[in-house]
Amino acid sequence: MCVAVPARIVSVGEPTAASIPAMAESAGSEKTVDLVMVPEAVVGDYVVVHSGYAIRLLSPAEARATLDLLD
Repeated sequence: MCVAVPARIVSVGEPTAASIPAMAESAGSEKTVDLVMVPEAVVGDYVVVHSGYAIRLLSPAEARATLDLLD
């Protein structure tokens, strides 16, 4: 089973050729994520995170609805 959760980007680090490191917040905790699959993501955007990678952008409404279901 795969589990992917919504998270809000709180900071973006210096990109390299293979990675775009960022910090994302979900359920009150921050974690390191890689934005290489969604390079257009910026601070404040919501993304779906799976295995440490942001795999898709989400609208705030989509993120809220999913987070409410998980609560």
